[in-house]
Amino acid sequence: MTQRAFSVISPQETTSPVVFASPHSGSDYDSDFLQASILDGLQIRSSEDAFVDYLFAEAPRFGAPLLYALKPRAFLDLNRAVEELDPALIEEARPRGLNPRIASGLGVIPRVVANGQAIYRGKLSMQEAQRRIDTFWHPYHAALGGLLRQAQQRFGQSVLIDCHSMPHEAVASMPARPGALPEVVLGDRFGSAASAVVMDRVEAAFVDAGLRVVRNAPFAGAYITQTYGRPSRGQHAVQVELDRSLYMDEAAIRPNSDFQAFKALLNEVIGEIAKIGAEDLPLAAE
Repeated sequence: MTQRAFSVISPQETTSPVVFASPHSGSDYDSDFLQASILDGLQIRSSEDAFVDYLFAEAPRFGAPLLYALKPRAFLDLNRAVEELDPALIEEARPRGLNPRIASGLGVIPRVVANGQAIYRGKLSMQEAQRRIDTFWHPYHAALGGLLRQAQQRFGQSVLIDCHSMPHEAVASMPARPGALPEVVLGDRFGSAASAVVMDRVEAAFVDAGLRVVRNAPFAGAYITQTYGRPSRGQHAVQVELDRSLYMDEAAIRPNSDFQAFKALLNEVIGEIAKIGAEDLPLAAE
């Protein structure tokens, strides 16, 4: 069982204010966690952003760091606030008003994975919940905050690209003409987490690569985007959701035959995004 919370791949020379981060691609399912779960090895991975860290692994080649979590989302959700403890799962946790994420079992220590499948037979102790938060949540966010501060100190601004994946079914039911379903969903919390200049540039990078993009629906960004996006201060955050069917067999959780081609395409996108802010563009909120 590793006690490391994250890994960082740094560029030989940092030439971009962009920081790429993947909080949900961790795949270190240690034996204690698996034994505590009632799910099998495939079911428990259903909420994992599998392979997203690998898809964005070339970011350092374009002068931008990549931070990625090692522990899985089913174990600890880094895209939730530490206060989002689920009383239905954590002993002694107190209800904190209406919170749809907690109510659905998706607090900082998730109670369920995809399709509402319960992870545990019973409850976890508050001590165990706090251990996970102290050992893995705080170090990840300390590292993320540090990378963003370094970017802003060096370039006068920072741009966080929060990298995620979404099940194909998340967009399959959206109204669209055949063959026109979105393949990428960008979230900036409806303009509050990134300036229009940054959002336009991120969207253009994906569109120019031939991908279909929508904004803020069905995903507008969660805790990370809300916390680190302060465009009036030159701090921008954009959540990126990629349709998993573009590069993986979702049922088997393994790369499909298009994986390498999609990764090559995504490298072009990463290269364009890494240019944002490197040309002294005015990125502050308008």
